[in-house]
Amino acid sequence: MTDNTGLPHARHYIAGQWTDSAQRTESLNPATGEALGTFADGGAEEARAGIAAARLAFDTTDWSRDRHLRAKALFEMAGLLEERREEFITLLARENGKILGEAAFEIDLTIPKLRYYGSLALSDHGGAAEVKPGLYSMTLREAAGVAAVIAPWNSPVVLAVRSFAPALAAGCTVVMKLPAQTGLVNGLLSELVAATTSLPAGVLNIFTESGNEGAPLLVSSPKVDVVSYTGSTVVGRKIMEQASATLKPLSLELGGKSPMIVFDDADLDVTVPVLTKAITTFTGQFCMTGSRILAQSGIADELRRRMIASLEAVKVGPGDDPSSDMGAMIDERNAERVEGVVADAAAYAKVLLQGERKGAFIHPSLVEVDDVSSPIVQREVFGPVATFEVFDSEAEAIGRANATEFGLAASIWTRDVDLPLRVAREIKAGTVWTNTWAVVHDQFEEGGFKQSGMGRLNGMRGLEEFQETKHLVHAAPARRD
Repeated sequence: MTDNTGLPHARHYIAGQWTDSAQRTESLNPATGEALGTFADGGAEEARAGIAAARLAFDTTDWSRDRHLRAKALFEMAGLLEERREEFITLLARENGKILGEAAFEIDLTIPKLRYYGSLALSDHGGAAEVKPGLYSMTLREAAGVAAVIAPWNSPVVLAVRSFAPALAAGCTVVMKLPAQTGLVNGLLSELVAATTSLPAGVLNIFTESGNEGAPLLVSSPKVDVVSYTGSTVVGRKIMEQASATLKPLSLELGGKSPMIVFDDADLDVTVPVLTKAITTFTGQFCMTGSRILAQSGIADELRRRMIASLEAVKVGPGDDPSSDMGAMIDERNAERVEGVVADAAAYAKVLLQGERKGAFIHPSLVEVDDVSSPIVQREVFGPVATFEVFDSEAEAIGRANATEFGLAASIWTRDVDLPLRVAREIKAGTVWTNTWAVVHDQFEEGGFKQSGMGRLNGMRGLEEFQETKHLVHAAPARRD
């Protein structure tokens, strides 16, 4: 749909129908400030309508019990996304600010994820046994009911699908709140859902909201049975409070402060390019951003020199420019915020590289710090900023790595075979990589330790987050002849 300016206008998709809102908000290209279109900006009304539609679909259709239909819908959606791949990539680069390669990476992660959960929809996970003569017990995995999904703007397509695909595969119906920063991408995703003919009306409902009226209703409503949220730890805590009255299960993937631990024997020719990407991918707006470089003292000088040179060489530019190494931040306000974090750090740390800002563009920064209690170590920056910390021993590296409230991911760099397993065992993080970073697979779970979240996404566990286990006991009296 287009508005009266001829630009695209994205609407909500609820109960199998397109709906609009009185409030229309402009979507801007963060690189240029130009208007890309408008989107219906919803809130409480759309949340209530989405909950009602999802509840009705769960209670009155066979969706939760028809695994073949669920698989068919997820496979159909994957095929439709594959057909529109280039359209999604182009719009992500323009509206989200990420470079084309990152946008392609996001979409290419999403398509197989839909197919993976389409396959899991056909799987059985119960058990049965005759526990005593004539007494049988069995367990069934049943859909939890209505699932609320609240997805972030930094990777809106893959992170939305990462939650709603397992929910649908499990047999839940879904109401999903998507962020205003990607209003047009949300609309494109909704078009994909509307075009999935095997998906019954009301099974997947989508609305966009810039305010904070609809999301709390999703979390607190007694008609919603489970919540999946990806975002900040601060908001995750609020969601736990809002869900407490109904004691509904929560799946929360929250903030991160990933330590990248580089030991003396690391191959810097391999390490430095990956650390650079770990800082600059999605402009550092990524929960797994490699925001802490921990360098062993024997290699610290060389690594420091190489990282400064590598980060200085990063070409910052529009996301849809193929020559850009890093795009714009989501908006100018966030770029100003990141600039301020680095400026404040100069009072207690050594700024090795100060990233220059222009509008929503900001170059990478590197800040050397010794005190792990420093704000720039303890708080998630969510931008292209990394700290540089020096350690002497393996024990000190582990202590520094575990010195924050976060525990989402970590990375270890060494040629040693045994050291990574030994160190990884001691690091309090949900994912630990050796000589690589940000590698995830659909069939293996991911999630956070400590205040980086609860529950798991991906893999079988990702589906089980949206299921309940029912124990059935059946007594079969002995035959009387």
